[in-house]
Amino acid sequence: MALARTGRRRGGIDYWPSFVDVLTNVLLVFIFLLSVFVLSQFFLSQEISGRDSVLNRLNSQIAELTELLAMERATKRSIEDQLAMLQSSLMASESERERLSGLLAEQAGDAESAGGRIGELASELDAEKRISQRALAQVEILNQQISALRRQIAALEDALEASESRDRESQARIADLGRRLNVALAQRVQELSRYRSDFFGRLREILSQRSDIRVVGDRFVFQSEVLFPSGSDEINPAGRAELDKLAAAILELEKEIPPEISWVIRVDGHTDSRPINSPRFRSNWELSAARAISVVRYLIDKGVNPQHLVAAGFADNYPLEAGDNEAAWQANRRIELKLTER
Repeated sequence: MALARTGRRRGGIDYWPSFVDVLTNVLLVFIFLLSVFVLSQFFLSQEISGRDSVLNRLNSQIAELTELLAMERATKRSIEDQLAMLQSSLMASESERERLSGLLAEQAGDAESAGGRIGELASELDAEKRISQRALAQVEILNQQISALRRQIAALEDALEASESRDRESQARIADLGRRLNVALAQRVQELSRYRSDFFGRLREILSQRSDIRVVGDRFVFQSEVLFPSGSDEINPAGRAELDKLAAAILELEKEIPPEISWVIRVDGHTDSRPINSPRFRSNWELSAARAISVVRYLIDKGVNPQHLVAAGFADNYPLEAGDNEAAWQANRRIELKLTER
């Protein structure tokens, strides 16, 4: 009997430390893997912030992984609760074993009863071992899930690197297209400038004899008296003759400018600062716009392509000369023509 008690006591002392060491190592491994996963999640979230729709899908997957991690944490807490219950049961079993050892020392004659109780405790310990094995199996499942999560994170990192590579290639292509577009635009501007120079040169030759038609910067300026009676938008005979020359020059220009160059001649109507209020025109805005439209319509009637003409009215804004005298009023009543890019 003494040998049996010694064997059982020695077996109990050897079992409990090894059981605690195993559980401690499992928990340390799980906490380490969980820390690695959390750090990987943090750095991954820093890398993929601010991306487009591909990154949004990646964020959605990460959110799903976070939910899985939350579920696994809940499972971990359940396992920890079970381990705590196991520890409590083991402590209770040890207390019971010590109490029984005392009873055996006091009542050596009641060996059979104590042996039965010890058998019950042994069966309880076996049951607790099975519970512990199930907990270890759950920990193993958690480890497998963490490994799967790490593989998913690696796949997400590969997808992110591929997306960044595609972005770099796209940026390079965009930069190349920008350079080519700038070169093409510069060529178009140079071509249009050349045709504008030719156009203005021809108009100077055609209209050089008229002192009331001036060149101001890149515009031809017709005094309103050349084209219209006072307060009217009807073109007078002298104005038609001048516009016929202008239409002929524009028709020659349309033949020379390549169709891929977009250009228009803008016809701007201007009035002096004195307000008008007639049955036909309620303001200088309406008069200036009506005169510009009359010139455009006349040129269209002469065969000019409507796509190359634009009419605009400016009323008494943008005067050529400041002042409230006859000379300033006469200078500011005008029709301006400007060749520009559409």
